[in-house]
Amino acid sequence: MIKHLLKVVVLFLLFNTNNVLAAKLALVIDDFGYRQHNEEQIISFSSNITIAVLPHSPNARRIATMAHEHGNDVIIHLPMAPLGKQPLEKNTLFPYMSELEVKRIVDDAVSRVPYAIGVNNHMGSLMTANLNGMHNVMKALSHYSMFFLDSKTIGKTQVKNAASEYNIAVIGRDVFLDDQQKEYAIAQQFDLAIKIAQKNGYAIAIGHPHPQTVNVLRTKLANLPDDIELVKVSQLITSPTKAKLKPTIKDIFEKYKKRFTDISNLNSLE
Repeated sequence: MIKHLLKVVVLFLLFNTNNVLAAKLALVIDDFGYRQHNEEQIISFSSNITIAVLPHSPNARRIATMAHEHGNDVIIHLPMAPLGKQPLEKNTLFPYMSELEVKRIVDDAVSRVPYAIGVNNHMGSLMTANLNGMHNVMKALSHYSMFFLDSKTIGKTQVKNAASEYNIAVIGRDVFLDDQQKEYAIAQQFDLAIKIAQKNGYAIAIGHPHPQTVNVLRTKLANLPDDIELVKVSQLITSPTKAKLKPTIKDIFEKYKKRFTDISNLNSLE
């Protein structure tokens, strides 16, 4: 009887070890709300892809609702001022804006993107580097139960410093997938995200609903390595410390040690 139970437990351990050790990869696709066909394809790939919706895009409410109903995380892709002279979305946040104006824009964005559970910055190299400006953003967001994903469009970002004052959870992007809109380059960036996840335990990659990105995701997601698990960004926010650490053999042993003991105790009672 004991030998039979041990065999069952060993098989269980072998079957579940890959899941225990799997590194976590979170995909966030920005700029949702403009390209309906591409966006719907991305949603269909997996409910574990997080979508970031531009609040003043024409399809914001509809695409956010569709994604939520499919099981995807929805976050607000909040427009913030860049250092360059790119075309700006309506209600782009600037460092010079008053606390009241920032709150008005944030509240309006929340009302336009239903089911949002977090925020990340659209552009924002100027805004996210300004501590006072980000302080106003985090104060406005503190009225909602949301996390902040820092897209890291500039090295000297102040997102984490500002968020700490309001106990807002922050996590940062590791890889941009499609700065170059060429499939071979996007595939290379996807592979880089996998390597970072395998090294650190998790990685966050940000892309956009370009046709080239859609094509690469279709192929790559169908052929993920066995030691990579596609997860929602919120799964990393919930327990960021655990997400960063790969379990050791000792962790696995301790996890299942009690199960062996319980089985032995049950056998002794028979």
